[in-house]
Amino acid sequence: MPRIPPDRLRRYATYASVTVSSTLIAAKLAAYMATESVSILSSLIDSSTDLLASIVTLLGVRRALRPPDADHRFGHGKAEALAALAQAAFIGGSAVLLTVEAVRRLIHPEPVAEGGIGIAVMLLSIALTAGLITFQRHVQAATGSVAIGADRLHYSGDLLMNVAVIVAILLTGWTGVAAFDPLFGLGIAAFLLNGARGVARDALSVLMDREFPDEDRARIAALVMEEPGARGLHDLRTRSSGTGSFIELHLELDGDLTLTAAHDITDRVERRLSAAFDNAEVLVHQEPAGLVDERLDHRIKGAGGVASG
Repeated sequence: MPRIPPDRLRRYATYASVTVSSTLIAAKLAAYMATESVSILSSLIDSSTDLLASIVTLLGVRRALRPPDADHRFGHGKAEALAALAQAAFIGGSAVLLTVEAVRRLIHPEPVAEGGIGIAVMLLSIALTAGLITFQRHVQAATGSVAIGADRLHYSGDLLMNVAVIVAILLTGWTGVAAFDPLFGLGIAAFLLNGARGVARDALSVLMDREFPDEDRARIAALVMEEPGARGLHDLRTRSSGTGSFIELHLELDGDLTLTAAHDITDRVERRLSAAFDNAEVLVHQEPAGLVDERLDHRIKGAGGVASG
């Protein structure tokens, strides 16, 4: 079986997400009209935001996969982060609307009708969502896509939420206590708000060029110093673009080396880092060891940060 190119896999994952969300919206809308369950309404709202988020992700991934051009020499990877930020806004707004409806139902309780229909629709939702998550996991493993990985986590939460909706319907039917339904709706709203916060945080980390975690920076330094010709490094800078990452550093070498020898050492360092960090673009500036000059590390240390190297 021929191997599907990573970029095409990314697109297939976004198409699958839009298709599943559209199908579930139609099914849950019919179920809500039959049951008037707040829990099903919460799931319907979530699927609606899923569709909007999936469309935004589709457009963001399509844009992010464009190659670098004269106006965007670092590529278009941050389009994925912008799409994720829009997803966070959709999810947060939906959670607010759900909270309002759940509070109204707590004040004015209404029985859940046709619980069997609701359960059948949620079981369908679980099956389709589980299939989508399985495919997204495969795509993420094959491509390393940040956007698809975030979407998979989002739908993994949806899977748990669908189970919660079934529990709410069953409890309401068994006990006759109508409050179970809106209470589960409030819990789901809290879940959505927490998810929106996480998505926004991750998106802003990419947009603000947040550094790699300390353990990854330490790993980079260790890999560089494994090269016998390396005398030190400084001004290490890292960031993620959404579809890839960038690693920049100043490599300190013996000042008496020939240009060719220095180039060979630098090539080995770049290859080592590229092998350790998938989809990373590595840029190494060569400097003679012992050179005293103005450094980014010094400015960061002076401002209260931690210098590298």
